[in-house]
Amino acid sequence: GGGTVYHDLGNLNLTFFASTKAYDRQRNLKVVTEALTGLQPDLDIRATERFDILMNGCFKISGTASRLSRKSSYHHCTLLHSADPVALSTLLRPSSPGIHSNATPSISSPVTNLTDHAPSLQWEELLEALVQQYNKEFGLSATSILIDPSDESLFPGVGRMAAELCSWEWTFGKTPKFSIETQLELTDKHLDLCCSAHLLMEVKNGLVDRCQLDVLTDWLPPNLSVQISEVLVGERFCPHRAAAAVTVLLRLQSGQLHRRMHLLCDAVLSVIG
Repeated sequence: GGGTVYHDLGNLNLTFFASTKAYDRQRNLKVVTEALTGLQPDLDIRATERFDILMNGCFKISGTASRLSRKSSYHHCTLLHSADPVALSTLLRPSSPGIHSNATPSISSPVTNLTDHAPSLQWEELLEALVQQYNKEFGLSATSILIDPSDESLFPGVGRMAAELCSWEWTFGKTPKFSIETQLELTDKHLDLCCSAHLLMEVKNGLVDRCQLDVLTDWLPPNLSVQISEVLVGERFCPHRAAAAVTVLLRLQSGQLHRRMHLLCDAVLSVIG
């Protein structure tokens, strides 16, 4: 897998655990596609060579990720049942222009929900169909078991792991190194004067590792743009933390300098998000 992953409560998560020798993603996806077509025979649902599942040959309803160790493997896939399409579209759109990174890029795909094509399809019947199809494919007679994933007695240490996955250090601190290079358009409405500033920012482990602001000297004295850059280095790549850092500098200025520093800082913060 790779790229961006979106999830909400309308997106079903499936994980197939197996020995490495028995690892077979296409067979697993066959369980999903045949369960769906068994419930809704009129739906055109097929797995692809990229291990996605498509509706009508073009709309993605499932993506895949997997992991193999020496003896065991797991294949994880999703199923868009009734996810929020507005949130999905918004969150998968890059918020900052000019980002450069070695991270695996997302391949944009048109998506759809199962309920857009089968409005009556309920969670319960979908889950039961998956269980029955899994049993049929692998020659089993297992029943579904409802568990509480936060139950410490069943999963010792799960609370600690959940807290780690919710932390800033995991969510943002594990972000691959990236840089942003862009032009900032500034307008001093008091004097009807426009200026373009160049921003180069490098981010490592979620922290600003380097920041360089180039602004025309007749717009802002060089020492002030340098101060803005310096105060951001070491801060989290987060608009709230960055805003708190530059606010200290803004308090030291007044009049035109304060106004223009404020414009520049707002432009930088808009890039951060």
